[in-house]
Amino acid sequence: MKTKITKENITEKVSKAIETAKVNAKKANEFALNTTEEVVTETISVATQWQSVTDKALKASIKLMENQQNLWFDALETYKNHFVKGKERFSKLFA
Repeated sequence: MKTKITKENITEKVSKAIETAKVNAKKANEFALNTTEEVVTETISVATQWQSVTDKALKASIKLMENQQNLWFDALETYKNHFVKGKERFSKLFA
């Protein structure tokens, strides 16, 4: 009689342990899914913010590049005019 009680108790305990493991595994899975969803959502939010920052930085840098290019061409134009006038003066001195 004792062996039957022991076998029933063991079977019952194993069944309870399996059920508990299933419940805990389900809870862990739900937690992992919720956490992953939160991480992905936050990542998308941060990426959107950085995208707008990058957009502003690129627009500002393009404006800066335009200004630098204009300065460069103005400097070349000034140098060209200076060189042409210098050539004319040099020609008058030695011609």
